Amino acid sequence: MNIKKKPMVAKFIPLTFFVILFITGIALNEPQRVLEQAWQICLDCMGIG
Repeated sequence: MNIKKKPMVAKFIPLTFFVILFITGIALNEPQRVLEQAWQICLDCMGIG
């Protein structure tokens, strides 16, 4: 019976890790930083920035 539970738990470990990192990134305002960097790179490529 214990053997069946182990693969089930193993599936949720990476998912839990991803959710923790996702929430941490949002809390640290990372989406805004990525958007600002993408905006700057785009302007540099067009020769405006």
